[in-house]
This record gives sequence, C-alpha cells and structure tokens, in this order.
Amino acid sequence: MRIANLSGRLVLDVDGLAVDVENASDGRFAADPQAVYERWEEFRDWAARARLPEGSPFDPARLGAPAPAPRQIVAAGLNYRDHAAESGLAVPDTMPPVFTKFATSITGPVTEVTLPPGGHTDWEIELVVVIGARASRVTPETAWNHVAGLTVGQDISERITQLEGPAPQFSLGKSFPGFAPIGPCLVTPDSFDNPDDLDLLCTLNGEEVQKSRTSDLIFPVPELIARLSSVMPLLPGDVVFTGTPAGVGLGRDPQRWLAPGDELVSTIKGIGELRQRFVAQT
Repeated sequence: MRIANLSGRLVLDVDGLAVDVENASDGRFAADPQAVYERWEEFRDWAARARLPEGSPFDPARLGAPAPAPRQIVAAGLNYRDHAAESGLAVPDTMPPVFTKFATSITGPVTEVTLPPGGHTDWEIELVVVIGARASRVTPETAWNHVAGLTVGQDISERITQLEGPAPQFSLGKSFPGFAPIGPCLVTPDSFDNPDDLDLLCTLNGEEVQKSRTSDLIFPVPELIARLSSVMPLLPGDVVFTGTPAGVGLGRDPQRWLAPGDELVSTIKGIGELRQRFVAQT
C-alpha cells in the first residue's frame, strides 16, 4: 500500500492515481494525513477491503510530506561504516549518535530550498521510517510490526552551524526551513521483497554523489527501533531518519557545498524520488 499527502489531504496512491481517503471512506477517516497513524491498523484493514473509486492523476509538485506533523523526529548519525570513515569518526557499537530535526524543517518531495547565507550546506540521502504503532522496549524481532511504512528523506545539513561553538549544534544545523524533505509517498513494508535491502541513489545536477543499499546499515531498521525504544517510546506518526551513506560534501577533498541553482535528486527504488532546487536568500 502507498499513501500520500496531496495538497494537505490523505490519499491512496493506486497505480499512480490518487484516491481521496476521506471521500472514499465516507468520512470514516479524516483528510488530515497525520491523523491516520493513530488508527493505522484500522486504516490498513479498511484499505485492504474497500472497493475504491477510480483515482485521479496528480502533479508530484502538489505532494506534501506523508507525515507532515510528527510529535517526534529522531535521526541517527554514523549508521553506515563508509560515512563514519569519511567523517573521521569511530563506528558506533551500541547506539548511533541521535539528534532531532525540528518539525518546521519538514517539507514535501518537490521543493525550493533557500540556502542560509554564509553557510556550508550539505546533502544526506536517508531511508525514513514512519511509526504506525507505539513502540516501547520492543525487540528487533517485533520492531517491523510497529512501522507504518517507509519513505525517502534528505537530512540537509548546514555544517558551520552544526559544528561550530563549544559544543556541536546538530539539531539547529539540520533544521533550517526546508531541510527535511520527505516523500513522495509512504510505502508499507510488505510492498518490498526485502524491506531491509533497498537501493539508495542521490545525484547533484545529474552527477551521482551517493549510492548504497540499506542492507549496509550498521543498525538496520528493526535494530534501530529496538534500541531507540529502549530509551524513549516512539509514537504513531513519529519520523525516524535512519542515517546516510558515504558521499556527502563534508567528506570530499576538496569539500563541496550546495550552491544556488543546484538540483538535488534523491531516490529509493520502490518508493520514489525527492527533488530539491536551491536558491540564494534574497
């Protein structure tokens, strides 16, 4: 199953056509895309049995984030060995570094992002998990039962803000407006042959800058959810960024940063793509 946020309304994506959920369910489920996660199992059961009307074509530019207002956004750092190596940092052994991206940074999949003046803005493609059932002290064996679905994310990062000062400011450096695009849709784990082995690709102006598979995660999705939930409950609709592979601008020699006019395309096979264009602040 694939769901999306079309102009602020929850839709099912059926073979590339949008079916409005509120209308198709005769009001049983609200139009608010975020509200569905509180009733995720009930919604899944309905969607599996419902006789849906024919959908309508839609412009991807009208899509918003499939989880536009999560109560918590949790992000894992250094969760690929090659990214830890390019960062000059040790591979985590018990828990990846964890930070948040503030909710005002969330946007949909096709956006224009204003670059902070004087900054070093970087790219980080990531698999993003949206929680569908409260997860507290769950085991890796049961963790997938708490996942609503998977989507594509970009953990866009302004490195000067992130790393300067007496202590790093990860959350601030990663939370400028537009720095958390996610989408284009949410795909349930049962849609994949193996949800633990998905292909990621990030290009900048058509040039491949990141390519990996989620099977290379140090802490795969089930393990990451189990370890996070041992400390904090994960709530329905929460968003989890799982980490980025090697190829970011910070790890290059010479280092490379996003510039006005750049176009960043982030793709996970079986989910879809994000497309960000960067502009200077006026």
